Amino acid sequence: MEKKRVAVGMSGGVDSSAAACILLEQGYEVIGVTMDTWDCHPGGKEQERSGGLPAEDAKKVAAILGIPHYVADFRKEFEEHVVRYFVSEYLCGRTPNPCIACNRYVKWEALLKWAGRLGADYIATGHYARIDRLANGRFALRQSVTAAKDQTYALYSLTQEQLSRTLMPVGSYEKEEIRRIALEAGLPVAGKPDSQEICFIPDQDYAGFIERYTGRKAPEGNFVDRSGQVLGTHRGMIHYTIGQRRGLNLPAGRRVFVTELRPETNEVVIGEGDDVFTDRLVFGRINCMGAENLAGVGTVTGKIRYGHKGAPCRIRDLGGGQMECIFLEPVRAVTPGQAVVFYDGDTVLGGGTILK
Repeated sequence: MEKKRVAVGMSGGVDSSAAACILLEQGYEVIGVTMDTWDCHPGGKEQERSGGLPAEDAKKVAAILGIPHYVADFRKEFEEHVVRYFVSEYLCGRTPNPCIACNRYVKWEALLKWAGRLGADYIATGHYARIDRLANGRFALRQSVTAAKDQTYALYSLTQEQLSRTLMPVGSYEKEEIRRIALEAGLPVAGKPDSQEICFIPDQDYAGFIERYTGRKAPEGNFVDRSGQVLGTHRGMIHYTIGQRRGLNLPAGRRVFVTELRPETNEVVIGEGDDVFTDRLVFGRINCMGAENLAGVGTVTGKIRYGHKGAPCRIRDLGGGQMECIFLEPVRAVTPGQAVVFYDGDTVLGGGTILK
């Protein structure tokens, strides 16, 4: 029987390197691919190109494993679907999740097209998630066995076609096991630390990046309370997000928080701690994964950000491509632009982008 060919997205880190090891042991014909995703913008040096050190580490791993290694140029796709989206969302008063966009359009859509030209049957990544085909015939993600490393939230927007052609071997292992697999294979990245930041903004200065990218300084505006009373002057809306307390520089004499961003008037609304809680949100840009229709799933668990542990909720269809999520108890800092992702146990049912 002919071996199935799989293109592994190799970032030069331990997880994707171990994924290649596991797939080789499982009998696949493995090809290593490093995605070159970001060139330095003329406005400032954001990071070394991913054709640099990450590609060098991945190349060394591929040589040890005895597999071919390629660098795929996805800079155009990355700028169009990730960087421009990121900047546009912040300028519109929303807080985006660029990793979700990158997964959907670069690490999957672009990589699948590229891998297809090499005759690959599948792509694979080092993400901490698992893929199942459910009784209803749909493909769905299941959470990793390592709860602390689970990455299903940022993968909820993958399509059925993409999932059907994807392997995620790392999701069935604990992180310590993954490092041991890499160490036993003699890979130099076995002890490499995990990346924590957004890849194209390693210093985490989002506002600075946006101003350099656009060539424009964010205009100052007013801090206001819910009644519209002016409390002070803010540095530019791109510096703030819902629930933020630090860095406001407001002489309020008490703890206050950002509760709303109003791009139409360039106002940042300030409130008390209780004002940051709500029991409902509206979402759109819906992607169904394990469920064919999110409005018919009953009481499920909804996560409103990557680090949110999730809370019980119900979903109803509002029509026009929008749905409402009603939490059984209020949740903190619902943020437009972020994703809401729904789970039945450890299975991803689908999700969408929070609108309000």
